[in-house]
Amino acid sequence: MELTFGQMMFYLFAGIIVLFSILTVTTRRILRAATFLLIVLVATAGLYFMLNYQFLAAVQLTVYAGGIVVLIIFSILLTSHISQKFEKIGLMKNIMGAIAAISGAVLCITTILQYKFSATNAAAEEINMRLIGKSLLSYDKEGYVLPFEVISILLLAAMVASIVIAKRSKTTNN
Repeated sequence: MELTFGQMMFYLFAGIIVLFSILTVTTRRILRAATFLLIVLVATAGLYFMLNYQFLAAVQLTVYAGGIVVLIIFSILLTSHISQKFEKIGLMKNIMGAIAAISGAVLCITTILQYKFSATNAAAEEINMRLIGKSLLSYDKEGYVLPFEVISILLLAAMVASIVIAKRSKTTNN
C-alpha cells in the first residue's frame, strides 16, 4: 500500500497532535506546556487546511493559537514565572486522570464507529463574501454569532485563569 502525499501529511499532523498533546499535559514546566499547546493548535489548523476549511483554520490560528496561547505565554513571562515548575501529581490523581482519558477515548471511538457516514453527490455551493458576511452576522442554524460569543467567553476565561495562576504562584512563593 503506497501512501499519497495527503495521507502522509494527515499522519504527520495526527502524530504531532498526539505527541505534543501528551507532552502538554505531562511536562512540569509551565512555559513548555504553553509552547506544546501552541504546536498542537497549529497542527490542528493544518488538518483544517487539508480539509479545505480555510475559514475554520484561520479562526483556529487567530483565536486559539494567536489569542489564548500568546495570552498565557505573555502572562507567564510578564509575571517572572518562566522557570516555575508544576507540583508533582499524586498517584490517585494519575489514576483518575487515566480513567477519565480512557473513558473519553472510548466514548469518542464508539460514537464515531456507530455514526452512519454517507457520501453525497450534491455539488459544492458557491461561496462569496456576501454569504460569509451574512453567516457571520446570523444567529440561525448556519450563523456564527453564537460561536463567536462562546469564543469571547473562552478568551475571557483564559485571561482570568492566567491572572489567577500568576497571582497564586506569586503569593505562595513569599
